[in-house]
Amino acid sequence: MKYDFSTHSDRENSRAEKYTLREELFGTQDVLPAWVADMNINTPNFVIDAVKKRLKHPIIGYESMPRSAFEAQIRWLESEHGISYELEDLLYSHSVVASMDLAIDAFSEMGDKIIVQTPVYPPFLSSVKEQKRELLINPLKQASDGRYLFDIEDLRAKIDEKTKLLLLCSPHNPVGRVWQKKELEEILELCLEHNILVFSDEIHSDLVYAPNRHIPFASLNQKARDITITAIGVGKTFNMAGFAMSSVAIANRALRERFLQSYRRVHIGHGSVLSQVAFEAAYREGREWLSELKVHLMGNYELLVEVCKKHEDIIKPVPIEATYLAWLDCRGLELNNRGIKEFFIKKAKLGLNLGLNFSKEGSGFMRLNFGVSRDEMQDIVRRIDMALLEFRDE
Repeated sequence: MKYDFSTHSDRENSRAEKYTLREELFGTQDVLPAWVADMNINTPNFVIDAVKKRLKHPIIGYESMPRSAFEAQIRWLESEHGISYELEDLLYSHSVVASMDLAIDAFSEMGDKIIVQTPVYPPFLSSVKEQKRELLINPLKQASDGRYLFDIEDLRAKIDEKTKLLLLCSPHNPVGRVWQKKELEEILELCLEHNILVFSDEIHSDLVYAPNRHIPFASLNQKARDITITAIGVGKTFNMAGFAMSSVAIANRALRERFLQSYRRVHIGHGSVLSQVAFEAAYREGREWLSELKVHLMGNYELLVEVCKKHEDIIKPVPIEATYLAWLDCRGLELNNRGIKEFFIKKAKLGLNLGLNFSKEGSGFMRLNFGVSRDEMQDIVRRIDMALLEFRDE
């Protein structure tokens, strides 16, 4: 392999959130943080080198997003995911959550219902509530093999004339699903029948493991393309969250104009010149790095599966198809949610996400970030193993 993911640069004395928030979130500094969804893997050298080159110019001022950056993204999306966009379809955004907030503002009014499929990334819930829209909760259902599925009958029964928008997480965080074409078509059929728009968070779309393949919701057919607002970007793929750089793709001109009314009101702008340079470099040069990264990440996940098999009566990882976020079924511990969290903090000395934060459907689960170097992953699984052995002894 050309790239080495065995170790990573020390972040403990940086301002990395996963370290600075330990005391607040876990009540102690003595935990290895494996929660927030950035990777403990060095940002690719070709991104850093591009930024260094730009810094040779002594003025860092206002600069517009270059056509070349979006052109690089367009080529990436077409080659990697089989979907084509025009330059005019793409808008800069500093984050997927910001894009989602703007979509809620643009395409619904106070009191309207917005579909959220739980358990799900917490801002899907908070963004709706903070804008005084009504959550229409459509829980995912879990199959006997642990995989999650859409509950179409539940969704069909709950939709009414006040339902305006569906927030789709694809691939899904935290359950790691890559939705298949037939599944997405069932969602599309309901949305078309009831005039519901779709905001599709596809930030994890590049982190999909074979034989699974990400299908952009907007690629299903022209009707899907006409009702979809897609959020995409490089932050997760290339561990670049600190550049605060993503994009929104809206092919339907009328929808784009409605979105732009909210977008212009908050003056999103074009982002940092350094972020623009990093964004373009990632899409131009990142294919080989990403290919090797996914091999590494799957190796980390397999280490986790191996240790869980030793204790499968207590802890089970949900089968993963995408992301670097493992969804752990910890109900075998027979503890309440607080007890599960304390087990990982005090016994394993690990800081994970409490499943309950992803909705009540996450009760009994924990989310673990395995997007780390191999050295750190070996430490994580060792801690889990020792903690579970101690738990059995007690």
